[in-house]
Amino acid sequence: MKIIKLFSLTVILLIASKAMSQEFKLGKVSIAELEQKAHPKDTSAVAAVLYKKGISRMEYDQNDGFYMMTDVETRIKIYKKEGYEWANQQVWYYNTNNLKERVFFTDAVTYNLVNGKIEKTKLKSDGSFDEIISKYRGQKKIAMPNVKEGSVIEFRYTIKCPNPGIIRDWDFQTSIPVNYSEFKVAYPEYYVFKPRQKGYIFPKFTTLKNPKSIIIANKDRAVGLAKADFSKQNLDYIETEITYVAEDFPALKDESFVNNIDNYKSSIEHELALTHFPNSGIKEYSTDWNSVVKTIYEYDDFGPELNKTGYFEEDLKKLLTGIDSQNERIWMILNYVKTNVKWNGYTGYECDSGVKKAYKEKTGNIADINLMLTAMLRYSGLTANPVLVSTRSNGIALFPNRNAFNYVIAAIETPNGYILLDGSDKYSTPNVLPFRVLNWMGRLIRKDGSSEEIDLMPKKVSNDIVFMNYDIDAEGNVKGKTRRQCTDYNAMLTRANFEKLKEDEYLEKLENNSGKIEVSEYSRTNEKELLSPTIETYSFTGNNLCELIGGKIYVNPMLFFTQDKNPFKQEVREYPVDFGFPFMDKYNITIKIPEGFAVETLPAAVAYNMENNLGSFKFNIAANDNLLQLNIMHQINEAIVTTEQYEMLKEYYKSMIAKQTEKIVLKRI
Repeated sequence: MKIIKLFSLTVILLIASKAMSQEFKLGKVSIAELEQKAHPKDTSAVAAVLYKKGISRMEYDQNDGFYMMTDVETRIKIYKKEGYEWANQQVWYYNTNNLKERVFFTDAVTYNLVNGKIEKTKLKSDGSFDEIISKYRGQKKIAMPNVKEGSVIEFRYTIKCPNPGIIRDWDFQTSIPVNYSEFKVAYPEYYVFKPRQKGYIFPKFTTLKNPKSIIIANKDRAVGLAKADFSKQNLDYIETEITYVAEDFPALKDESFVNNIDNYKSSIEHELALTHFPNSGIKEYSTDWNSVVKTIYEYDDFGPELNKTGYFEEDLKKLLTGIDSQNERIWMILNYVKTNVKWNGYTGYECDSGVKKAYKEKTGNIADINLMLTAMLRYSGLTANPVLVSTRSNGIALFPNRNAFNYVIAAIETPNGYILLDGSDKYSTPNVLPFRVLNWMGRLIRKDGSSEEIDLMPKKVSNDIVFMNYDIDAEGNVKGKTRRQCTDYNAMLTRANFEKLKEDEYLEKLENNSGKIEVSEYSRTNEKELLSPTIETYSFTGNNLCELIGGKIYVNPMLFFTQDKNPFKQEVREYPVDFGFPFMDKYNITIKIPEGFAVETLPAAVAYNMENNLGSFKFNIAANDNLLQLNIMHQINEAIVTTEQYEMLKEYYKSMIAKQTEKIVLKRI
């Protein structure tokens, strides 16, 4: 998949001239900062980061060894009421049995200009609290007091991480402008980290090598350094210090059909590559995808879970008795897992309860469910393997590391390609995965430890086909019937919409979103038959769907199915367009014109085709006595459209919408 100018995949750090670090200090807010009414380079900004400085430095404790300490201080200017949300800050932390981080907020103050003087309001204890995000993470939150338009807020937070191999990612961009951002990492020579940047714009950086020394009070308790030479009380080593500086980085603007805007922000991450302690061998960590997946496969709560079969064997034998077709077996097993084990809402590629317990208790996390599904598929004689995935909300898995993934699905290898399955979503079917999973590439792991990149983006077109016929009377009132049929991903989304609302609420929304029509005789077909298309039928009437001007009737032939706004308005597109899946919208419409009227104007037939078979639009209309017949088709054949193709896509949509909004004109005879 070709995505241009998107990511810097490898960063080679070279010694550069030292960047001039600006002098910012907490508590030194100026009257000029408080008087500023708008951001000088982005007047639309609701707030701005005036400065943000952080340092992640490895420190040493006599009892626990090396640990990572991160200190961050931030100053933010609030310009508009819409920027008040920036007064609420949160920092997540690991909270597991094996890794407990601690987070502290300090020096949190709101500044306002009152009668020409600076007024300070400090954060009180009731403005700070902890919140559980999941079984593995919590977050410390603060709500800054006395925030107004024009306020400046600042705060400091500290993260103490007992695992020295974890350096927090640092974002140089966010949804508001960043005037100055500086991040420094410092670690001893015993550790080697691999830095990686992503985004479109990059900070400047410098690398220094500094002599350091730590005092070893008790060599017998020198954690991680037991084999070092302690002929002296001090241990001397070289510390690597890298400083990144970003100045005047623009706000990250969201656009229509963006996968996850965080994929494109300027940021830096550091992955532990190896450790080499005194008088010890080198220990390498994740260096490529094969080593990453091999490590994951060997986790106790991953690979071994795939080998457990005793808990389901008898049930599966009964289920598959008399089932010879491969497709039937796949569907029976997938449906069995979906029906009997419910997803508890937690992601992750490591089992939480374990497959046996999840099967017994009928609930589990993603790994519990989909590793169980994989094991059942294998037991039935199919070549099935797990596929590691990073969900849309987690971001694109760009670089080899174990934290790149947060999800796992199942894949069946067949002579015609892979069949992808997810047992966590009640509406998923073979090769129709939950939308959260459609995130570029996953990585399949085999028993022998080898791996293969798997394209997660759908190739099959999902249909949305509408049959509609309606009559227009002499007053411009409309009465008609509609039948709508959706397949694959469109069917999945339709079923999810059915589930969200009661039928009367669904119909009310349908009426309001369709030009205030009145719906009657509504029915659904195949709502529960997941391998069949969804079908909706209903009758409708509408008094505001036509215009009467000078005795003539003006009608948009597609009525409430017309797309009248172009989602692609930017002159330049920064990010790929992500439709999620290829699709075809097709309309077969029959219109009966009223007696005493004839057609004065009909839209002309057109056909638009984008290059490389990216998509096409066809519009045909024919008149036969008092009947008009329309056939309209809009098809996009790629889930992701590159920035190179954006101009073509924008013009395509512009032309398509212009045609869809042309009106039929009826005159009296």
